[in-house]
Amino acid sequence: MEEGERYFKKDSEVHKALREICRRLDELGISYAVAGGLALSAHGFHRFTDDIHILVNRAGLRSLHEHLDGRGYIPPFEGSKNLRDTQHRVRIEFLVAGDFPGDGKPKPVSFPDPASVAVDVDGINYLGLASLIQLKLASGMTNAARMKDLADVLELIRLLRLDVDFGSKLDPFVRPKYQELHDSLRSSPKRFVRIWRNKFLALDAKSIEEMAATLRAAADELAQMIGDGVVLDPNGGTGDDYAYLITSNPEIARKYGFEDEDDMWGSEEDSEAEPGEPGSDAES
Repeated sequence: MEEGERYFKKDSEVHKALREICRRLDELGISYAVAGGLALSAHGFHRFTDDIHILVNRAGLRSLHEHLDGRGYIPPFEGSKNLRDTQHRVRIEFLVAGDFPGDGKPKPVSFPDPASVAVDVDGINYLGLASLIQLKLASGMTNAARMKDLADVLELIRLLRLDVDFGSKLDPFVRPKYQELHDSLRSSPKRFVRIWRNKFLALDAKSIEEMAATLRAAADELAQMIGDGVVLDPNGGTGDDYAYLITSNPEIARKYGFEDEDDMWGSEEDSEAEPGEPGSDAES
């Protein structure tokens, strides 16, 4: 639970491992672009992840293993392309330019060379927004076990208020899916959210009796919410010590102190930026 809290403050073991591996890659002159959940966070969609995904080219993959294996990093098994940070105990998975997302089979969308798509965010290279969305669409479209990738794109569209014309930046292979997701948001009702934090339920309790009373009260409140139609976020509504509770009814939202989802995740800094920033690929 503590690690989850530190994660959103960018002080987790994952973030420490990220800064260290990126520093090492820079020192070695290896082109890279951070992908996965950390790239989502860089573009404004903050969700928890306990590993690191990094896009490199094949020459970079060979070089990083030559210089890093046994020097603070170990492969999980002999011949693996991935590494584990031995200090922070974080798994680092490498995506290789030229390979294919999703089911791994040939398709019009492949992992690009990181040098052509990386954007610098606070000194770390991440996948540009268009590349991130394109790869996630291709992954979710071709691998049923990766449907979360489509949900991630849906959240990016919503949070960054991406318009339908953003699809013109994407490969024709994935444009119809982008259009479908974009259209689905237009027909969806407004959502209100409350983050339910298990960690703090009995934080101030002075006795086991107080703990029991607090937990009973929490259970009663949840039962009332269920009766009023409150649900868990269907796109992965639970984490290690929190849950996203959802309603589309503004009266129920006021009753239980829910917040407008758009207001909840936005910030002054986000609202001043153009849609998609940091959001264009290096070549665009």
